[in-house]
Amino acid sequence: MPESALVEEKPRHPAPRAAHRGGAVGLAVGALGVVFGDIGTSPLYALQTVFELDDHAVKPTQGDVYGVISLVFWSVTIIVSIKYVAFILRADNDGEGGVMALAALARRFAHGRKRLVAVSLFLGVLGASLFYGDSVITPAISVLSAVEGLEVASPGLADAVLPIGIAIVAALFLVQRFGTHAVGRFFGPVMVFWFLVLAVTGIPEIVREPAILRALSPSYIVEFVVDHPYLTFVALGAVVLSITGAEALYADMGHFGRPPIRRAWFFLVFPCLTLNYLGQGALILRSPSSIGNPFFLLAPHWARIPMVVLATMATVIASQAVISGAFSVSRQANRLGFLPNLTVRHTSQRESGQIYVPAVNWLLFGSVLVLILTFRTSTRLATLYGFAVTGTFLIDTTLFLIVAATMWKWSRGRLLAIGVLFGFVELSYFGANVTKIAKGGWLPLLIAAVLSTIMLTWQLGRRIVTARRIDLEGPLQDFVDELHEHQPARVPGTAVFPHPTKETTPLALRANVQYNHVLHEHVVLVSVHVENVPYVADDERIEIDALRYGDDGVVHVDLRFGFQDEQDLPAMLRQAVGMTGELEFDPDEAYYFLSRLTIQPGNASGMAGWRKRLFIGLAHNAANPAAKFHLPVDRTVVMGAHVEL
Repeated sequence: MPESALVEEKPRHPAPRAAHRGGAVGLAVGALGVVFGDIGTSPLYALQTVFELDDHAVKPTQGDVYGVISLVFWSVTIIVSIKYVAFILRADNDGEGGVMALAALARRFAHGRKRLVAVSLFLGVLGASLFYGDSVITPAISVLSAVEGLEVASPGLADAVLPIGIAIVAALFLVQRFGTHAVGRFFGPVMVFWFLVLAVTGIPEIVREPAILRALSPSYIVEFVVDHPYLTFVALGAVVLSITGAEALYADMGHFGRPPIRRAWFFLVFPCLTLNYLGQGALILRSPSSIGNPFFLLAPHWARIPMVVLATMATVIASQAVISGAFSVSRQANRLGFLPNLTVRHTSQRESGQIYVPAVNWLLFGSVLVLILTFRTSTRLATLYGFAVTGTFLIDTTLFLIVAATMWKWSRGRLLAIGVLFGFVELSYFGANVTKIAKGGWLPLLIAAVLSTIMLTWQLGRRIVTARRIDLEGPLQDFVDELHEHQPARVPGTAVFPHPTKETTPLALRANVQYNHVLHEHVVLVSVHVENVPYVADDERIEIDALRYGDDGVVHVDLRFGFQDEQDLPAMLRQAVGMTGELEFDPDEAYYFLSRLTIQPGNASGMAGWRKRLFIGLAHNAANPAAKFHLPVDRTVVMGAHVEL
């Protein structure tokens, strides 16, 4: 196991904040193509699901329709517009959003309060695990719900729905390698057109039935609750579908930044969603039989096939929101020490948050494919939705309150007011979705349980192994002082030791001296730091420390990279040659020594046997540092030590 996979990254100084410089309009359009896809396609199935629940328990009567539309409107207003867009988007961790970013902020500002830190990190792990469950369900239900519009336009095409849906999902995951910038640039204009179509199809029905505008009053929620208390509880389990995507909106903040997301939401997305939901409500009142698929029936008959095509494109984009969010959450979990090193590819030369994580991409694809083949229709998939989403909402609210209390020093009164408002709404949704567990809601819970176990196991094992590795390494300066006292034999050549810090001694260096009793003529210890900017200027990349002695040939080199810079160690060492007298060597003749721990299950307490085996399996599949640092295969040596868990 590489040392770098075991040490939590600790930057030497605060990294500069990522700059979002793509232009206000361009970034807003790009955000439409990535961030709002999930919530923007909720009109496809949200109201239809409400009226199909419990054998059409919610009736297409004026009271029920007004109550449901009011529930949808105020849910979107409170949870998305107020909670996420107005408040939670302010809580960014160096430009990144998502539940793990909130957990990182809570940990940073709750220092000294160990219990609060532990609770914050546990909630972050649980929230991330629930978000992964949502990331599996969203592509499946979104794409199928759109393609099922073919059945409305032409019932004879029903058998083609499943294969078309699978082909679309496969294409979606294949294009992820090109990055959210390229995807957003293509999808953005499509989503602008999509939201305009939502408004255009909704407005005629509102004009025919203008009384539907009264549903914007929250008084109809009160009437609905008083008249149908149990039915309201059931309906909430489906109304929550109108706000799925709010967490993805926050998790995707690092891809585009806060201002473009806010502008796109308030100037286009929110108004168009409202008009479409009002239009569907008016249509249901005018034609109660339309509850079978009110979204597609809003369109005139001649436009239904084009509407299916557009909706399919929009749902592909909806899936993009959670996929991009999963990439961001995975990187944040890795930085916090809850996942092993992952191969992360930066896909934009401007935005540090625009990344592609191949392992996460293909795991999601396989899971989505299994889900589609198992459940086969969006109606059956709807029973899975809600529990994971509402659980994530509650976790986000809790972590946000911790951040507001510790980072922004909010007063207790303000914290209580915000907590009661969001908590009441989200607990209502959470309780309503508990009823779905037996009907399929257990699946996202199972996904969350598996992923939480993996992350907590990695974090515990990493902590144990890191402590033992540090003991084996010992302080670097003490080791250098010992070299001066005992003067081991020196052999010609240069040995380069990549190592995450200059505080401790690379295991490969210690093993070489201890067992071979020799030291190379030139010994270069290299630490890599990745800053949150695209590129680092050449004159700021290299810092050299002679480690107290300027003539012993042992030197430490700090290398700083931007997130778009290739972490090419041999190339950087060529630049460092000649900067000091100790750096007079030929980089092309150097050997690179990687430190690796071989971990074996033992009898030590602290972890159960099955967790030890899980940790070792994860460690074996961590990203290869030799490839990451562009080390020559024929000149790379792996050395280290054995550690028992």
